[in-house]
Amino acid sequence: MAGVLYKKEREVLEYLAQFQRQFGYSPTLAEIANATGHKAASTIHAIIRSLVSKGYVQKVDGNNRVLKIIEEKATFSMMGSTPSMDLPLMGYIAAGKPLEPHSDPNATFQVSASMLSGKKTAYVLQVKGDSMIDDGIFDGDYVVIEKANEASNGDIVVAIVDNNLATLKRFYKEDGKIALRPANTNMEPIYPSSLVIQGKAVGVIRKF
Repeated sequence: MAGVLYKKEREVLEYLAQFQRQFGYSPTLAEIANATGHKAASTIHAIIRSLVSKGYVQKVDGNNRVLKIIEEKATFSMMGSTPSMDLPLMGYIAAGKPLEPHSDPNATFQVSASMLSGKKTAYVLQVKGDSMIDDGIFDGDYVVIEKANEASNGDIVVAIVDNNLATLKRFYKEDGKIALRPANTNMEPIYPSSLVIQGKAVGVIRKF
């Protein structure tokens, strides 16, 4: 039976699964470190060694570039000819409220691999509210988020503003100031005094 995963181990395992499903081979230690926010490849080496010892990953033919993922939760299913994968469903995002975690910490959501760049770990949030309706993101929709701490003008980002409140908005730098603009003509932009970007939206999924 596979051992308990720590948060850092889970992030590395999820990224390994996403990368392999997309490209058909394992990422380098440096690529894993960059994607999961670690500075040293040696840290990733230690995490992978732990994943091997816990039974989630198996090295193939002694080649560190070839890692076989054993844990079923990290594998993907095929829908037609398009690979899909299970991403963690982290919770709910409602404008101007703290991120609300999902009631099931192991909940996952199946998305198409084509949505993802493969360069960063990804997760899913469910939208509450109508602040992005003009961009086609409606109450109850699921947004696929790739982790990031920087953004370019026009990116739809998940941001924590004023230390605690989460929001999904378009990011702009205007005259040296940051503006988070809703896609709803009835709502005003936010000019935060503090801002932490947690990810960029790369896809939207609607369940009927």
